[in-house]
Amino acid sequence: MPKPFTRAEAEDFFARLKKLDPEPKTELNYVNPYTLLVAVALSAQATDKGVNKATAPLFMAVTTPEQMVALGEAGLSEAIKTIGLYRGKARNVIALSKILLEQHGGAVPQTREALEALPGVGRKTANVVLNVAFGEPTIAVDTHIFRVSNRTNLAPGRNVVEVEMGLEKIVPDHFKSHAHHWLILHGRYTCVARKPLCPVCVVRDLCRFKDKTKELPPEKPRATANPKGLAARPKIRISSAGKRAAR
Repeated sequence: MPKPFTRAEAEDFFARLKKLDPEPKTELNYVNPYTLLVAVALSAQATDKGVNKATAPLFMAVTTPEQMVALGEAGLSEAIKTIGLYRGKARNVIALSKILLEQHGGAVPQTREALEALPGVGRKTANVVLNVAFGEPTIAVDTHIFRVSNRTNLAPGRNVVEVEMGLEKIVPDHFKSHAHHWLILHGRYTCVARKPLCPVCVVRDLCRFKDKTKELPPEKPRATANPKGLAARPKIRISSAGKRAAR
């Protein structure tokens, strides 16, 4: 059984990720807390790139719950039809927008309980919104973070809640505000699912994964050319409000 991470190792783990990217940001484009909530809800079982493509024109016209309700389910469905499960997502976004108007004065609530009470909003989406929009030190566990946490043995768990609880315990407090982004980006670009890029991983000596890869896949560009030591990563995009984009 892999040896658990010590506090010192966890400190070193996140210090190295921080050195690569001191101020990581979500890759979802958004304008304000409301559009972030919508973007994260739309990103379920979809890529950030695909969501950004659909929301770019949408968020030029719609940035509030009032405007979304006025657009209507049919209009929203047309705007996001390139995203998987778009009909159900459109229905949920219109429903949550109405609830925000009726129960929260049009504002996005700042508690997990209130967020999770909204249609189409689960624990992961709530945690992303709390972290990105309101600066709460929450850690949203998606498929990338679940994989990294288990593969490295940083915070192993059988489900996302177990992993989240494990991360809450092992991540040093001063790293928690950015831990979600560091882990998701590490999983998205380095500790990838099929064949992790172990030769260029900055935490490979701390990682407990026994089947580390020895070489980079031939079809991948050599990541050592990247001064940060990371596999190639798309450029951060800028939203219409000037915010750096990123979940």
